[in-house]
Amino acid sequence: MSPGRDTDGPYRESARALAKQITHVFRYHDENEREAAIEAMCVVDEAQFAHLSAEEADAAAEAYVDALWAKDALEAEYTAETGELDCEGLFEADWSPVESAFRRRADVAGIDERYADVSTVAWRNHKAGRGDYWTAFQQAQVYELRAALQDEEYPHKPRYGQSGFGPEAARYAVAVELHDMHTEEHWRQAVEVMTPYFERILREHRE
Repeated sequence: MSPGRDTDGPYRESARALAKQITHVFRYHDENEREAAIEAMCVVDEAQFAHLSAEEADAAAEAYVDALWAKDALEAEYTAETGELDCEGLFEADWSPVESAFRRRADVAGIDERYADVSTVAWRNHKAGRGDYWTAFQQAQVYELRAALQDEEYPHKPRYGQSGFGPEAARYAVAVELHDMHTEEHWRQAVEVMTPYFERILREHRE
């Protein structure tokens, strides 16, 4: 099977629906709608983790949302009444609740245990404004994609750029950047960016 092969209509339609769901997760998160975020993430994880039962996929989804809310709790602790964020304090804070939630996700979904650490690094650097967070986001997605695809050799780059993370992981990092802009146009672009991400997964499951 060629990862670069064109996909047919059903893959595109289903993948776009999942791309919309993952953007819903983060929009609900921004609106502090935890149960809605969990529901949207369950749709995503039940589709992408085909090797899991629905109950296991839902547990993985809830763990992911728990990580986001644990991150929020830390942010709140280091945010002054004026709304100013103590970035240094946040960076040096105890991020173990976030890591613990990501570790639960990894355990349930069969993701490489390093996923929990690099996901925590990504979010800590992102929220505290401490330099490179995009590398950690992409590495985390490589681990998640390998579980979703049941393929420990992803991304299968044929020749050059072997140190890279693959196109799907890169798409995820771009989607994070689009989320940061918080406009309807950027949300629309995030759906477009993430649709091929889920096409890759669905194609692997169905062929």
